[in-house]
Amino acid sequence: MLGSGLSTQIGAALGSLAFPVLGPAGVVAVRQYVAAAILLAVARPRLRSFTRDRWWPVLLLALVFGVMNLSLYTAIARVGLGLAVTLEFLGPLAIALAGTRRRIDLACAAIAATGVIALMRPRPTTDYLGICAGLLAAACWASYILLNRIVGQRIPGAQGSAAAAGISAVAFLPVGIAVMTSHAPTATALLHAIAAGVMSSAVPFGADLYTLRRVPARAFGLFMSVNPVLVRQPPIVV
Repeated sequence: MLGSGLSTQIGAALGSLAFPVLGPAGVVAVRQYVAAAILLAVARPRLRSFTRDRWWPVLLLALVFGVMNLSLYTAIARVGLGLAVTLEFLGPLAIALAGTRRRIDLACAAIAATGVIALMRPRPTTDYLGICAGLLAAACWASYILLNRIVGQRIPGAQGSAAAAGISAVAFLPVGIAVMTSHAPTATALLHAIAAGVMSSAVPFGADLYTLRRVPARAFGLFMSVNPVLVRQPPIVV
């Protein structure tokens, strides 16, 4: 969980540096391609063995992959990394609190929320579209945790995550083509986007799948809700 959190936040910070050239949609498209290439090569999913009970969580996970990344990067571009990540942490925090009645769990969640706000110091904003994008990313992250747990229970290895990443990458092909033809990508921007794909997609997808087979969703959500303290806000030029 610690490795996944560190990798995710460092990747998000690196990916944001490519916004001036590729824009949020372009960075997300590259992320999807990189994650799909790595996971498909490693896991080699046997798609013909997938039954209906396996396909529906994989398809939903593919949708969540794309929407989660696009909404988060849109929020980062509009309201800054600090506020965007703070809003996104509400998703795993909701999973941590769902169904719990123990005071110790509520106390831990309150401490996590206070710590995130104190350390990230999100700035107030009137960019309501950016706020909505951050909240959408939160909902997607909560869905990602639940779906990843289901996929991990029903499909062996990392085949489920690899299949979902591949489907998401195919869906983003038109976006990538449009971005690349309208903006001349620089080598630096592409390297930042590729690094984001490795660190914020490929590594966490595999690590989270492994973890959620062994850790309850509530505990995982509580740990992931403190992810914002792992990243420091860099200057972003849009």
